[in-house]
Amino acid sequence: MKILDALKKEAIRVGLRAGDKQGVIRELAEPLAAIAGLDASELATVLLEREQLGSTGIGGGIGIPHGKLKHLDSLLLGFGVSRKGVDFDSIDGKPTHIFFLLVTPENSTGLHLKVLARISKILKDEPFKNRLLNAADPDAVYAIIQEYDEEF
Repeated sequence: MKILDALKKEAIRVGLRAGDKQGVIRELAEPLAAIAGLDASELATVLLEREQLGSTGIGGGIGIPHGKLKHLDSLLLGFGVSRKGVDFDSIDGKPTHIFFLLVTPENSTGLHLKVLARISKILKDEPFKNRLLNAADPDAVYAIIQEYDEEF
């Protein structure tokens, strides 16, 4: 599965304003909820509950908040960039700048893990991460991901 099979331009946020983990999750959950016809606060609550099990800040400036919803039909993927960085309780203790937010139906563990692995793999490429960090708008982010989505 390619990332752009699930990521819509409307779910890409460049220049996140939130200054903390809760705010980032809420800011990223809003467009996904609108796209899927979900309640944004319910979606954010599911993601924040998952964060209580352990941070999804994987280090290297990357956060991949994720969760599962019972009444969801298909995978939802959002993306955001915080230029200033956010304390996301990352394993390396450094600020997090790049976020992929992933929500899957409750019964789709295989898909959930496959998408997490794909995102983690492409984010190991430093030039890719730098291009995402410097992208001017959602169209630029989409084009960058499209280019790398074809390679991997």
